[in-house]
Amino acid sequence: MRAASTAPAAQRPIFFFRSNRMLVARGLTKEYQSGTQRLTVLRDVSFDVPQGAFVSIVGPSGSGKTTLLGLLAGLDTPSQGTVSLDGEEFGSLDEDRRAKLRGEKVGFVFQSFQLIPTLTALENVQVPLELSGAVSAKEATTRARDLLARVGLGDRTHHFPQQLSGGEQQRVALARAFVNEPRILFADEPTGNLDGTTGERIVELLQALNRERGCTIVLVTHDITLAARTQRTIRLRDGAVVEDIRHEPSAS
Repeated sequence: MRAASTAPAAQRPIFFFRSNRMLVARGLTKEYQSGTQRLTVLRDVSFDVPQGAFVSIVGPSGSGKTTLLGLLAGLDTPSQGTVSLDGEEFGSLDEDRRAKLRGEKVGFVFQSFQLIPTLTALENVQVPLELSGAVSAKEATTRARDLLARVGLGDRTHHFPQQLSGGEQQRVALARAFVNEPRILFADEPTGNLDGTTGERIVELLQALNRERGCTIVLVTHDITLAARTQRTIRLRDGAVVEDIRHEPSAS
């Protein structure tokens, strides 16, 4: 059954029509013990993310955004509730299978880039493929070169992180995140350390890669303007979902 939309039929974003769910969160609650107090960071969070969607999660500091991202990516376990990624529920998997699932289907981009300083841009991008052993060394190099060219760094392949600007380092991180052809990308404040112009370019790259590769993207950000560029925004406050907005597609 199609969800209601006020957009003209020719402009409706594809994700409204897809029934296959890449990510399913049900009743997520996360609590921590602090001395004699029990702190609740997330409260009964539930939503679905269809395959190919570009979704942002926003909220003030302390609202639970990063905690939620960790649960959705299977990096942490909820106190209550479940998360399923591409049909597999994290809670039913042992840690080895969880790690394998992340390695095969998940990409990550962080605010701090997390590049290996002793490796070149090309070598950094190749790391996920070398760890997985899924392709030959020649294929790994070809994929890494192609992705660096795609993010505008074809002439910077042999530069080390310290020789690159912040925006260039984040583009290397994007190429690395996409090199294993993930089904879903989790991005935690990817423009947080960048100026406005550079951050805008990163957003445009994320949008393009989402369109070109059909990769689902879940983006955590404090930037409302950036969130409005995604297809849907989930707003958190005090650990709970207070708003879930579908954005109209731009007329570009």
